Order: sequence, then structure tokens, then C-alpha cells
Amino acid sequence: MTDELIQFINDTESPDVQQAIQVLPWKILVVDDDHEVHNTTQFVLRDQYVFGRPLRLLHAYSGLEAHKHLREHPDIAVALLDVVMETEQAGLDLVEYIRDELKLTECRIILRTGQPGYAPELAVIHEYDINDYRTKAELTHTRLISTVSAALRSYQQLYAIAQNRRGLELIVGAAADLMEQHAISGLAEGVLTQLTALFKLPLDGIVCTQKGAPSGGDDQHCYVVSAAGRYARYIAQPLETLPDRRIVSAILASVSQGQHQFGTDYTVLYLKVAPHQEAAIFLDTEQALTALDRPLLEVFVANIAACFRNVKLVERLNYIAYHDPLTQLPNRLQFIADLDAVAQAQVDTVAALLDIDHFTDLNDGLGQDIGNMFLVAVAARLRARLGPECRLARVGADVFGVLGPESQVNATNLLALFQDPFEVGEYQFPVTITMGLCRNLDNADSGITLLKRINIALNRAKRSLSAHYEYYLAEMEDNTRWRVEVIRHLRQDFQSGKLQVWYQPQIALATGAVTGFEALVRWPEDGTRGFIQPPDVFIPLAEYSGLIIQIGVWVLEQACAQYAQLAAAGFGSLKMAVNVSMAQFRKAGLIEKVAYVLEHYRMPPSLLELEITESIAMDEPKVVLQSLEALKQLGVQIAIDDFGTGYSSLGQLQSLPIDCLKIDRSFVREIQQGKGGMYAETIVGLSQKLRVDSIAEGVETLEQAGFLRGLGCTTAQGYLYAPPMPAEQLGEWLHQYTQK
Repeated sequence: MTDELIQFINDTESPDVQQAIQVLPWKILVVDDDHEVHNTTQFVLRDQYVFGRPLRLLHAYSGLEAHKHLREHPDIAVALLDVVMETEQAGLDLVEYIRDELKLTECRIILRTGQPGYAPELAVIHEYDINDYRTKAELTHTRLISTVSAALRSYQQLYAIAQNRRGLELIVGAAADLMEQHAISGLAEGVLTQLTALFKLPLDGIVCTQKGAPSGGDDQHCYVVSAAGRYARYIAQPLETLPDRRIVSAILASVSQGQHQFGTDYTVLYLKVAPHQEAAIFLDTEQALTALDRPLLEVFVANIAACFRNVKLVERLNYIAYHDPLTQLPNRLQFIADLDAVAQAQVDTVAALLDIDHFTDLNDGLGQDIGNMFLVAVAARLRARLGPECRLARVGADVFGVLGPESQVNATNLLALFQDPFEVGEYQFPVTITMGLCRNLDNADSGITLLKRINIALNRAKRSLSAHYEYYLAEMEDNTRWRVEVIRHLRQDFQSGKLQVWYQPQIALATGAVTGFEALVRWPEDGTRGFIQPPDVFIPLAEYSGLIIQIGVWVLEQACAQYAQLAAAGFGSLKMAVNVSMAQFRKAGLIEKVAYVLEHYRMPPSLLELEITESIAMDEPKVVLQSLEALKQLGVQIAIDDFGTGYSSLGQLQSLPIDCLKIDRSFVREIQQGKGGMYAETIVGLSQKLRVDSIAEGVETLEQAGFLRGLGCTTAQGYLYAPPMPAEQLGEWLHQYTQK
């Protein structure tokens, strides 16, 4: 059996079936205004069987009575018409009514007349397809039977041709309509509708099933994919749930044997859609199908098998487009569609994004295969632990989406899902997640808007050092819009050359001499002496957007260029301190860039001090250590900025090739009160043990400077000596300061 043509079983009809078919009588219409003619015709044709079927006579005594019979019985096979009744043309008028108005082209017409000399013209006989013309005297007992039999044979042939033509027209039209269906449910419903039209069956007597669950998977049971009437409520349910065991048994037999089933009062059509895809359609036919019906079914089955294959292909392509191939979960597109449906329906639901913490480390450390197995395990746990009312998705490499009622989709419940480690092969992975959640989904107008809000909450949670989740709040979106606008403005002004590098002097506490400058980036506002945003606002945004890499390189070039100008003015011994971000350490080429700039501006490497924050040094020590060692080989000085605000250990500090510890301004500010003095003393003492310099930031009073000098702190910078200043003021300030 092939998919292109599905063969029928060659059943031989039983005598019972033949008898059931034979009881259908041939309808013969007798039209004459003479009662004797009716009686004679009734006497001759009484108890006659033609081709195994009895005759049923319908009597009309006028043209109007004949009209009524013809309207009520469109399946009249033969009409015996008197030519002359109420008028000389009454018979021919009735012929015209049959052919032109009622369009009964298969009905055979035999004209009779009691007037031997009267006969219609040959043109009329041909135009109206009149079978025969006889005088009543000619129609003897035998002649009448033979004439009616010949007419019935002609009718039977014409009826078969017409039925085949109608059936084929229906099948061609049905195939065109069914080919437009893109889902099995819609196709199956269309098949039911077309079968009822083709074979005039009751709609609630047809059930369409397929092998395998409608939702997919490896389930090999039969499921109802379309039904009507009393069986409609069983759609998408297992076939065994149908109360009619006759239907269940017939369909199971058809599928197990892989062939059609023909019963005395039902038919099951078997379809092999693909090697592993089968379907069956049950038809409640009330009686066995005729030999005429079976060829039509043959053609119909071949067509709908092609339609099923087409739908399966479309469904497969649709599945690929909206599902993740690794986890088999819906993908980002489907999640957005689900969110969109929620937004349109105004349903009170909660949506969440679950981000696996440090998944990149797992993937890089153990390989992508283990990483993929881990993601599959996460998807499996989410499926198993969350109820069927929750919709899941994989929306990113290590980000999963969940949509459902708050009883299921809440921070406590979702975090609990990850308390137990995941077993992947021989490994056990304890996992933490960071989440963004969004309530009140009906306040959004689209799925994209909802996804954006959940992402905002997720990003807020990622930036938090303590919380593992955040619920979306409207002010978060306002803050995000503000951040986006600031980043856009910052990028635009940087590319337009509007950012500036200012310099703050560094002073030796023991002698009061200038030892160098720290290069600080500023964002001035046009036409004013103010700034658009302070550094503690726009620097983190530059780091977040990645713009800090370009800004960092630019500041390095500006600082080294400024050194060259100072050296030309006689201040060639002063150092330049430049901050370096974590993003610059991660990006390849930092060492080469520093070496190039030093050579280009003829700056001694020992006069360039690169500052990194304590958090950078401690968070990714391996990445930083390799770069620091390479910089030290160039001869560059290294300082730890904002020291004391992080959580570094003495062991970690000893492993870093540093030259200076910078005391954070928060400790200097508290020297006269609180524990600031103790912290400053500890840091200075630590620098002395490590045999590195110490620089105090934010020195604003003589008392602070005196306290630090007494501790042995080597260098200070702050408003006590000078605020940060633009490059054009450095020369004048140096001359004034050195002349004091």
C-alpha cells in the first residue's frame, strides 16, 4: 500500500446486503387524464422487478398533479406521459417543465397518445431527450414491460454517470478547500463536512481519528481529532472514551490491519499519511455502500491522504518555527505569542523569566554537550513540577519563560524548583537562578511590551547584589527609559568630541611636591560651567552599554598626550594615573594598546599608573592577573583604587603585582569621626607591609592631611590642594603651585 493510492478491500456483498439494496424501488410516474390507462398500466407493471428492483407507480391525472409529484420526487426514473390532456400541448409542456425548470436530465420520458395520427416533431424529441413515443394501442403487455425496462436501463446508466460526475466535482472542490487547511483539526473537520455532502450522511455519524496524541509525542493510541453532534465533546480525547463500542472496534480493526473496513451499516476509511502517521474515518452509512460509491471513496481517500500529508508538513514547519529544538519547549516567538494572547484577553496572570546563574562557566568548563544536557534537565523539571495550566518556553541560551497563575508562578515557588541539584550524567549541579516577574499583565497592549517589562525586572535583579528576583514596577520602566536616553546622549556626545579629560593633582604628603595627576573624564554641558551628568552616574552606564571600552582608550590617549605637553613645558617627571575598566581587561588588545600609546607619546612606562578597582581585581583574578603581569613587564605602575570597599584578602593582594593602594574618600571623610581613621590606619599599615605606596583620595582639610601624614601615607589628592581641572589650566596651576 502506498501513500499516493490507498487500495480498498475487495469484499463480496452478502445476500443480506444485496437484499437491502434491492428493496429500493424504481419510481415510475404515470401521467394521463384517462383512469383506464392508469388501471391498465398498474395491472401490467404490478409485481414486476426490473434489474432486481420493484416498481413504484406514482399517478397524476393532470399537468399540475404531475408538477407536484416531480417536485416531491426528484428521483423519478421514468415518466409515462399522455401527449394530449387538458390541451393538445399539455404533455409537451410537462416535458419542458421536467427538462428546463426542474433540470431532471436523468429522468427518462416515454410519450403516449391515444390518437394514432398524432406525433411530435423529431426536433422536439431530440431537444427534450424523449426516450420513446408510442400510441397507447401499441403498448401491449409485453411491449410496455420491455419499453419501461429499456428506459430504466438508460436511466440507470445516466444516473451512474451523473452521480460520478457530481462526486468527482465535490472531490475536486473538497481537495482544493482542504489543501488550504494548516492544522489537523481544521482538516479533519473539513473532511467530515465534505463526506456528508458527498454521500448524504448525517454529520453526527462521522468520526475522524488519528494515531498518536494531537499534542504530539510517542503516544501510539488513537485519538479523536474531529467529530460532530453527540461525539463532538470527545475531540482530542482517546478513542476508547467513545461510548459506542461499535465505532471503537471498527476503527481499531482498521488501524491494526492497515486497511479499510466495510460493514453492513458502516465504513471505516484507513489513511496511511506517512510511514509513522495513520488516520481512520468512521462513516455511519446505515447500509452497505454501493458499487457506485466505492470508486468515489477511492478517489476521495487518495485526495485527503495528500491533504493530511500537506497539513503534517505545515504543522512540522510551524513546530520548528515556534519550538526550541534542544528542549522541545516553545521558543521566544511562541512565548511572545502566548504573552500577546494574555494581553489581548486581559487575563490576570503572572509571567517570569528565569536566568540560570553562571551557565557560561558550566558550558565553557565541561563542554557544550554537558551544557545542553543540563538545559534539557532544567526543561524536564519545569514540565514535571509546574502544572498544566503553566506555559513554558526557552527564550534565550540560559533563560526560560514561565506564564501561568500566581499560585504557580511566584518567586517562592520558582526558587524552590532549583533547591535540589540537577543530575547530568556523572555530575551533580547545584544551581541558582535570577528572575524577573511581572504581574497585572492586562495593563500591557502586546506580548512584546510584556516581555520588555519582564526583562526590565530581570536586569534589575541581576544588578542587585542581594535579591534573586524582582517584580516589575512601573517606575522601573521610567528608569529604564531614562537610562536608555542618557546612554544615547552620552554616545552621541562622545562621538561628537564633547567629553573632556580633567586632571586632579596628586601631592607628596612628606614634601608637598606635586607627583602627578589622575585623569578623570567629565561630561560638560554646552554653554554652562556645569555638567550634564556626574561621573558616578554616567560611568556605570558607559560600562553597562560597553561604551566604556572606547572611552577608556580615549582617556588613555588624552592622558599620555597631556604628559607629552607637560614634559615639553619642563614637567617630565610627573606621573599620569588612568582608570581601567573590567571591560577593557576582557577585550583583547589592551596590552598592545598601552604599549603603542606609550611609544607614540614617548612616555616612560614608569610614569603611567593604571588604576583598577578592588572589585575588578577580586571578581575575576585570573583574567586580571595575566593582564597585570603583562603590564608590569612593560614597566607600567599598577594601583588598586577605592581600596577597603571590597572584600579582598591579604593572600589575594600578595598575588597581584601592584605598586599602590588608594584609600577611598569615604574613609578619609570619616577620619575625625567614626571608624574612618582606623580604616585609613589599617590600609596604610597594609601598604607598608606590602612595600607599596598609599594614596588618600578626597583630602579636604589640613587635619585630614596631618593625620594621614602621621600614619605614613605617601600621597594625597583632594580639594585641599586642587579640584579636577581641564587640561588648559594645568600649566598655569603648576607654575602657581611650584612658586608657593
